[in-house]
Amino acid sequence: MGSTVADLGYLWRRPRLLWRSLLAMYVLVPLAALALARFLPVGPGVKAALLVIAVSAGAPLLPKKLGAFGADAYVFSLVVTSSLLAIVLVPAWVELLGAHFGLDTEMTPATVAWAVAKAFLIPLSIGMAFRAIWPQLGAALCDRILRFAGLALMICALVLLITHWEVFGRLPWQGTAALLSLMLIALAIGHSLGGPEPDNRTALAIACATRHVGLAMLVATAFPGPGTVVLMVSYLLCSMLVSVPYLHWRRRVARGRRPAAAS
Repeated sequence: MGSTVADLGYLWRRPRLLWRSLLAMYVLVPLAALALARFLPVGPGVKAALLVIAVSAGAPLLPKKLGAFGADAYVFSLVVTSSLLAIVLVPAWVELLGAHFGLDTEMTPATVAWAVAKAFLIPLSIGMAFRAIWPQLGAALCDRILRFAGLALMICALVLLITHWEVFGRLPWQGTAALLSLMLIALAIGHSLGGPEPDNRTALAIACATRHVGLAMLVATAFPGPGTVVLMVSYLLCSMLVSVPYLHWRRRVARGRRPAAAS
């Protein structure tokens, strides 16, 4: 409801930014997970969590986090593009990294396509059609729906963590270090490749760090037991803790640019 048809093609009209964004989200972050799993002494559960997080590119709730940065068209185009590419790239990465991690899992493009369609593409089409017919009402409802979705996601994550709290007792410090390291590396990758526009740099950093919750849950269900899902949600909560100070810093930088531009 908060985007237009013109926003869809924002990245495709900027091929260099498009390729840098895809490189960061779909290549460098999974490679970082691969390196961490190889060089850190972590168990199969942590490796599975790293796999889940690494291949789940895209973050539909980015507009909620980045609404104040003025990169709406880039964020929307990035979410749509990454969600469509996930249909092919997520199964490919699951097979490749799963074999490397010694994890027996399989995911078909059809499974990902249906998950993306029902959780993102169909609601997207309905929302954009709603905006086209009732533009003022759509704009008014957009922010309220995003706030509700963010609250619902937070509640579900907390419930999952509370009901499986015993997993944390079995989580070694190496696992925590691996999850936090991947989160920080993902932020750095997005920040480095998102320029030169400062707002795009911020958006890509957050996109790399938060990833796609729906796809992450889908991939996580391919592994037995709740451990991988809980570890993945733990990562998302930790990602919020790291993203908040990063966004606070970026807001201060943005406020500093405005007086300089005005003068």
